Amino acid sequence: MNLQMSRIESACEILKLQAVSQEWSHLAKTALNNEASLADYLESLLNAELEARAERTRVTLTKFAGFPMDKTFDDYDFKFATGAPRKQLKELTSLAFVERKENVVLLGPSGVGKSHLAVSLGQPRIQLRSATLFNIKQPIPFL
Repeated sequence: MNLQMSRIESACEILKLQAVSQEWSHLAKTALNNEASLADYLESLLNAELEARAERTRVTLTKFAGFPMDKTFDDYDFKFATGAPRKQLKELTSLAFVERKENVVLLGPSGVGKSHLAVSLGQPRIQLRSATLFNIKQPIPFL
């Protein structure tokens, strides 16, 4: 490693630009081979940093959410859960209830996919970089 590369990596560390530190050399070579402008190179470098930060945010929000599994709405088996109202559940995927500040309660016997549906509604919120929390309220037994 030459002195200039060392200074670049040091500056990236101070500025907390992890992706820039890892990608600048490769992207510089690509830009040179494609005869890209300096502005194109800078844009690709900044985009690499933005994408890396967005991915770290998604990973952190997913950990914070506490999802017990990774599920999507398309994976839900409506053939198994025959009583599940497909149209109403599909409508929930628009997440309009979040904007309206409404609650959603999923009720049903054990094993019909309530947790699956809850996770599948939380995943898109994380993609939008919104904090999400998976929390199952256990019913209180009647005494």
